[in-house]
Amino acid sequence: MLNQQTISIIKSTVPVLEQHGEAITTRFYQLLFGNHPELLNIFNHANQKQGRQQKALASAVYAAAVYIDNLEAIIPAVKQIGHKHRSLGIKPEHYPIVGEHLLLAIKDVLGEAATDEIIDAWGQAYGVIADAFIGVEAEMYEAAASGVGGWDGFREFVVDKKVKESDVITSFYLKPVDGKEIASFLPGQYISVKMEMEGEEYTHIRQYSLSDASGQDYYRISVKREGGTVNPDGKVSNYLHDQVKAGDVLKISAPAGDFVLDTIRNTPIVLLSGGVGLTPMMSMLKTVVSTQPDRRVTFIHACENGNVHALREEVEALSVHENLKSFVFYAAPTDDDRSNNRFDVEGYVTQAWLEKNLAVKEAEFYFCGPLPFMKAINQSLKALGASDDHIHFEFFGPKGDLEEQAKIEAVRV
Repeated sequence: MLNQQTISIIKSTVPVLEQHGEAITTRFYQLLFGNHPELLNIFNHANQKQGRQQKALASAVYAAAVYIDNLEAIIPAVKQIGHKHRSLGIKPEHYPIVGEHLLLAIKDVLGEAATDEIIDAWGQAYGVIADAFIGVEAEMYEAAASGVGGWDGFREFVVDKKVKESDVITSFYLKPVDGKEIASFLPGQYISVKMEMEGEEYTHIRQYSLSDASGQDYYRISVKREGGTVNPDGKVSNYLHDQVKAGDVLKISAPAGDFVLDTIRNTPIVLLSGGVGLTPMMSMLKTVVSTQPDRRVTFIHACENGNVHALREEVEALSVHENLKSFVFYAAPTDDDRSNNRFDVEGYVTQAWLEKNLAVKEAEFYFCGPLPFMKAINQSLKALGASDDHIHFEFFGPKGDLEEQAKIEAVRV
């Protein structure tokens, strides 16, 4: 436990962290990778290059300082980060390394303002916070390894089938090389894929949502090709699309993630997706239709047009269920889309449309997609009176800031 003096010192640094947080975390990663380049085998290089990780970590450090006297308030964020760490293979021995370089970065950026008293207080605080993470993650490692079909670390899976779903999205069906049982998962969870690519000095780990329901003898991920190899995000997705083929072996970690469908309640649900954000929504849709057939579901998907619309036929096949309503939004439909009636609404999902077509105050909402889409949906739902506990969302990459004042954000390594 931290004494009151240490807590007071940490809280006194909150304004400094708000002003210099990103500078500190940028310096932190420079020092960390300079002294421990082997950690580049774990961290997401794209998030580093685009500055997303620095922002996410700065927000997490800020939140820790704000709530240092009430760490229970950030336990949900700790658990979310813990899922990510477990899926990547972050272990207790990594925490002292991170702590050492975080303190060095604070000292480097703040200079004389980082007094011995402040550095000592942050050292103590980091120890308490690290212990919280280590404890949470230990339980997650145990659960992942001890469950039926579970495992520790990365397990080899063969690409059983590769299916092109649209001009930009391809699905990979993965079966365990050892032929043994695989772990079940909750609708909305993801797996980490460790890629060892020719010409790359370090391995690359990426997380992909599972796009099918649990209970199969395979896992399915549906991957979007991202903007070419110049774009850091595209390095792995392009490799998967262009180089990986049926019969190849990939290393993946057991399913993880806390953005999951609540299958205990029977509340009406609305699943909204933009672009490749439909992947966790597909798992949720298939699960609820098969396990809760009496539950009312509205499935809304938005994308550019039919050329990039993946998994459309699977949703259409499920639409025979009387409690499922499905709507497709195309921002720029093609002539072929129009002639074949492939969409319901031209344009974007608007607040006015949501108000007219949904019982917003009654339903629970799950949504995923590009940041502008997420912000628009979140703002619309709040404006229409949806309660916070009925709004659930997922980001691909470091957790973004749907509301500019939000300071507790999850770190995506």
